[in-house]
Parts: sequence; C-alpha cells; structure tokens
Amino acid sequence: MADSDGEYVQDASDDEYMGGSSSYGTRAHGKGKGRSRDNARGHQAWETSAKTGLETLKEAADGTIKQSVQEREDERKRKRLRKDTKPFQRGIIRHVILVLDLSEAMLEKDMRPNRYITIIKYTQEYIREFFEQNPISQMSVMAMHDGLCVRVSELSGNPAEHIAAIHGLRTPKNPRDAPKEPKGSPSLQNALELARATLYHTPSHGTREVIIILGALLSLDPSDIHATIRSCVRDRIRVSIIGMGGRLRICQEIVGRTNAGDESGYVVATDQELLRELLLATTTPPVIRSTGPNASGGLNGGAVPAESAASLLMMGFPSRIIDDVPTLCACHGNLTRGGYTCSRCSVKVCSLPATCPGCHLTLILSTHLARSYHHLFPLRNWIEVSWERAKEVGSRECVGCLLPFPDPPSDEELQAIRDEEASSTTDTAKARHSSKGKGNQRMEDGEEEVEQQLASESKRYECRACGSHFCVDCDLFCHEVLHNCPGCLSQADPAAGDGNGEVKMTG
Repeated sequence: MADSDGEYVQDASDDEYMGGSSSYGTRAHGKGKGRSRDNARGHQAWETSAKTGLETLKEAADGTIKQSVQEREDERKRKRLRKDTKPFQRGIIRHVILVLDLSEAMLEKDMRPNRYITIIKYTQEYIREFFEQNPISQMSVMAMHDGLCVRVSELSGNPAEHIAAIHGLRTPKNPRDAPKEPKGSPSLQNALELARATLYHTPSHGTREVIIILGALLSLDPSDIHATIRSCVRDRIRVSIIGMGGRLRICQEIVGRTNAGDESGYVVATDQELLRELLLATTTPPVIRSTGPNASGGLNGGAVPAESAASLLMMGFPSRIIDDVPTLCACHGNLTRGGYTCSRCSVKVCSLPATCPGCHLTLILSTHLARSYHHLFPLRNWIEVSWERAKEVGSRECVGCLLPFPDPPSDEELQAIRDEEASSTTDTAKARHSSKGKGNQRMEDGEEEVEQQLASESKRYECRACGSHFCVDCDLFCHEVLHNCPGCLSQADPAAGDGNGEVKMTG
C-alpha cells in the first residue's frame, strides 16, 4: 500500500520548510511544489554545519595531515577561552534558580540518547562547575512538566544535595517510587512565579538569576505572563534561557526585559556540544549594571540603584571542630561529630559556605573568598606567537611545564609557508593569517581583545605582561584553573608586595 503521506504537498513558507532531512517521514520527499522549492534554494546553515571538515585539512610536506589535525585540535581547545577578560564589577554572591524542562519535548532524539538523559548528565556537570567557580553562591533546581513547576532541590550552597536530587529524578531513593519521565508541556509563567517566590527573601547584596533550559516550543500559562515579567523586573531578577528547539518570541521578550534590553542571554543550542558550552558559560557571574534606564519603562529614571553601590558585608570565618560525642547541627538536625561553629552565636553547622540558622550570618572559608576573586580581575587572554616572534625571543620550552617547542623553520621554509598562505583563498586561512599578523606585535594595555582564539603556528602562546611563552595545555590550565600567570609570579619581586607577602598581579 502506497504511503499517502508521500503525495502530500505542504503549502508553507520558506521558514517552515525543512528540506530533505525532515523528521516527518516522507513529507520532505513530496512531488511538485516542494521539490522545486528544494532545488531552487541554497544550502542552509544547519546543513553546512553537519560537514566533517576534512576538506579543509591540508597535507604536510611528508604527505600526512597530522600537522593540520593538531592545529584543529588546538583551535578546539582555545575556543573555550573566547570570553571577555575586561575587569568589571560582578556579583560574586549569586542566588541562581536552574529550571529544567521535563516536558514530552525532551523525549526527542536529536541529542543522543535523548534530550532528557543529555540534560540530566550536563546538569550534574554544571552544578559541580558552578560551585567550583562560585563557592559562596547558592542554587536551587526546579522542573517543568504537565503545565506545572515543581521544586527538585532547595536553595542551598551544597552541590552534593543538588546532584543527589538530580540523580534521584531517574533513580529514586525509594524503590517503590517510579522514575520521573518527561510528560506534558512546560509553563514558563509558573516557573517564573515559583522562582520569584524562592528569591524573594534573598539579601539585596547578591544577584537573583533564573536559568531556564527549554526544549519545547510552547508554554501553558494560567494567566497573563506579561504581568509576571513586570514582577520579575521589579524584583531585579535576571532571566537567561537556553533553547533546544527553536527561538520563541516570548522567550526573547522575557530575557530582554529582565536584562535591561540585552537579549544575548537567550540562545538556542543546535547540538550537544554547544548546549554544554552555553550551560557552562553561565558559571561566570553577571556584570553589575549601575546606570541606564529601567527595563520596565524607566521607573528609576536612569538613576544608580542603591543595590549597586559598594558596601561592606559582614561575614564569619569559623574553624572546624571535632566533638567527642555526636551533637545536633542547626542546619539539618543531624547527629554529627564534626562541623563548624558560628563565630557570632556559636551555632553548629555541617558544612560551609552556609548561612547561620541562628543569627543569619554568612559563614565561609577564606579559600572560598579567594576562589571567587578571579572573576573580578580575570587573567587576560594570551596571544598567538608567529615564527618570526619565536625566533626573536628564542623560546625553546614552555615556561609552565617545560615541554619542548618545535624548532623554527629556516628562512626558505618560512617564506614558502607565507607564500602558501597568501595564495590560499579559504576563509579559515585568511582568519589564521590575520591572527598570526597580530601575533608579531605586542598588544599594549587598553587595546581591544582578540575575539577569535586560533591555534598558533609555532605552538607558543605569549603572556602580554611578562612575555613568557606557554603551550596550549598550560594556556588552558592557567586561564581555567590557576587564574594566574606563572611567568609573572616568577618575575615578581616579593619585596614589592604589600608587606603581607602578597604580590600584585599585572597579567
């Protein structure tokens, strides 16, 4: 029996027509109008992005493509460093509500094995990275399904509690309970209302953020969502949305109005890798806006809000204690031997950071504060080093790990490389050649950052402050983990510090 769906010709606009890889069976292979439109149009972005990129690889002198593959691997690593490193006033004490979409749209298999399992895995990784970068912040996880929004974990600063709650969605603690499967439709209004109620009692010195991962293309709202948006703007709640299906006008309006007109917080992930990158990008604290009109129509008249002014915050730094007999903690009511005693009211808490249940004093460790400091003064991006610059400096090994660098080519070989790059007409070669040209010059302070971080032809990356050369692995480690330049630390004079052994960083 012939498939009647194969003769169906959909009279739709060019935006709705999906071409030859539609997920709706044989409708994309219909005859007549649909086929002529398919032949007339050019390749779409989602079609060209599926290419493997092997056609851009170039052979080396020995007939292999090992060198080109290595360059692509270095470029992939340096993509993670594409961020703004200008020092801004940022809110390092964050209160974040992470909202997950558990509607039936998460059963789609465009991400393997499906969207639901993918987001569960990435959410657990995100929670670990979030508290690694923001140790004095707090988070709560919520879920949308069946037109409702339910709380998965309470607002707290303990990542183990959130990870256990996320893991419990698929494997409940009680064997009698069934795993939670995606069903129904999401509700953006209910999610924003529940998040607003959770963040209502948070202190004014911290940021209030809502991060929504939305996979569906609709929202079941019980009433006017625009009134909820106005309430979020009034309560200074910032909303960021990561889509997985397509762009929605209401999501664009939510993000734009809650971020003072900035719609960059609404992005759509086209694959799993991009979804992971977009999710991990939200671990950086947002910039504190001190000027500009209010997004709700200028309620403040462009004045500087009182919450953005610099002020002192009282915190406690308790020491760990070990009791001879188990005692009850004030945070959970559990019997424990170890814990921390509040420096103001002597109440015992299990772990830090936390807010004292007795006197509401913020309790942290000095290491927590130090780990949040790098967001305020980030390490500047390092620049690629050309062969000419490598010969001028004469670097032989990485300053960080002492890995030997490749020897610079001779003048004849270098001229042949330059001639080959000049004759290339691909966009990738043009971008790489432009970047290498900038690598010959030392960028001064105040110059614009290089937006695209490409691989260096000499496998060297130079710190702009001390001129030391590092490999790509040390580049990633220093910017993502260490947040300091080993070359600057080794060349600094301890006598020039502030008297307490602290060395002022300039990198």
